[in-house]
Amino acid sequence: MVVIGAVFNLLSPRYYWGDYMLGAAVVVAGALLSRRHTIAVAVAIVLVQLALLVKDGWLGHAVGALSLIAAVFTALVGLGVNQVVTGHSRRLQAARSVAEAVQRAVLPTPPARVGPLAVAAVYRTAQTEALIGGDAYAVQATPFGTRLLIADVRGKGLDAVGTVAVLLGTFRDAAEQAPDLVLLAEHLERALVREASSREEVVRMEGFVTAVLGEITLGADRVRLLNCGHPSPFLLQGDTVSCLDPGEPSLPLGMSHLGVPRARPDEWPFPIGSTLLLVTDGVTEARGRTGTFYDPARRLAGRGPFRQPEEAVEVLVRDVERWAGGPRDDDMAILAITRRADGPAAP
Repeated sequence: MVVIGAVFNLLSPRYYWGDYMLGAAVVVAGALLSRRHTIAVAVAIVLVQLALLVKDGWLGHAVGALSLIAAVFTALVGLGVNQVVTGHSRRLQAARSVAEAVQRAVLPTPPARVGPLAVAAVYRTAQTEALIGGDAYAVQATPFGTRLLIADVRGKGLDAVGTVAVLLGTFRDAAEQAPDLVLLAEHLERALVREASSREEVVRMEGFVTAVLGEITLGADRVRLLNCGHPSPFLLQGDTVSCLDPGEPSLPLGMSHLGVPRARPDEWPFPIGSTLLLVTDGVTEARGRTGTFYDPARRLAGRGPFRQPEEAVEVLVRDVERWAGGPRDDDMAILAITRRADGPAAP
């Protein structure tokens, strides 16, 4: 833009038609570039204006002085724009840092190994907002086997974080005591209803949590899943991907006031080398450029085998971001558990 403006001015020696391009250049630089580069563009347009004034003999005249003052003023406007944009960027980055710190405190990283199981997880906040999301996951060794949870709380912000804290706290305690997944779900249900009772009416009536509760047996050869209105998990075996849809759907947690009984868990074999992949709707509802939803079963088929859960998570995250091709409008949580042939036996 500076070059085009200078050429325009050289081709019109008396009336500087390129001044508009020079003024726009420094304002655009202030909005998009660093302060150092904005200063460089500001100096460039002032020097271009000064050279043109010398060339055309206007430097000692009032018109030349006014033109130079206008150029300096435009440069200062560009620097002012840069300062405002930089300040907003710093505040946004600070908000994101606080959000991520709170999220890490509420949602700690699960253990990398639980007996013969290798575990990997990742959480990505929505790129279009600086809010804390309501996605959650947990893995815990218990006397009944390795129990796991992935959940998505309705809403965002501090209310969602409070619900996540209640959900994970109850899960860690009840997973050690509840003899089966249905009773574990009932523990979570009561805790969420009790937590919502102190909220406003809209939260009590419309608040809910979609979740998948899982249990990998002590021998690690079977996996039981109770799906409470959540996107179905996937089983990765070699280069094949199977969707573990529930035989009977169950209502999300926090909706016991509807009086619908809880469904029974489903059970599948969990062979050595296979990976159980659980995701939130930030993955399954990511839209491509044509508006099509992301399908993990179709997109991941043929990309295996995944020897480590980190490989499956990394491939999935990259593919979702490539599929979306821009900012996401929802958080994304992924939990992957691989049954390894080595490692100590489960307790």
